[in-house]
Amino acid sequence: MRQEIEAFDYANDILKAVKTGVLLTTKADDKVNCMTISWGMLGIEWGKPIFTVFIRENRHTKSLLDKNGEFTISVPYGEYDKKILNFCGTTSGRDTDKIKELDLTLVTPSVISVPAIKELPLTLECKVIYKQKQDENAVTQENKIKYYPQYVDGFFCGANRDYHTAYYAEIVSAYIIK
Repeated sequence: MRQEIEAFDYANDILKAVKTGVLLTTKADDKVNCMTISWGMLGIEWGKPIFTVFIRENRHTKSLLDKNGEFTISVPYGEYDKKILNFCGTTSGRDTDKIKELDLTLVTPSVISVPAIKELPLTLECKVIYKQKQDENAVTQENKIKYYPQYVDGFFCGANRDYHTAYYAEIVSAYIIK
């Protein structure tokens, strides 16, 4: 069962959670993968509610999102197992089925093809309407040093040499899984 919500009524909850981590879930070729993100924005663009995510070039999630321009954002709401966000932020879906490993419960989506995650019940279903790769020449030197160290391999789970692509996605459905 799900309770439909207006995403902006929960903006404070969503943005506070982004600081510490939310799950971005993708699906392509019948493979579901989730990744912890802590860079994201909630806003309005082209008169539509938008959630923007930033994904590094070599992330497995990026390859899935480029195949199927849909994703869900699963936000911790109430009690939850903190190991979910830790594991999904440090383990690649290339090598591990995170859904199976964590015994996560997939919930059939309302509008898109990507499932929600019951364990993190506040859900945004999103369809990409624009994407753009960062211009490394426009990033400040301070941020290049801190977030894009060129000596760190692009497959490393933390800060590494890969720049991000920004995916602007319309929020097409929002709900809390009960």
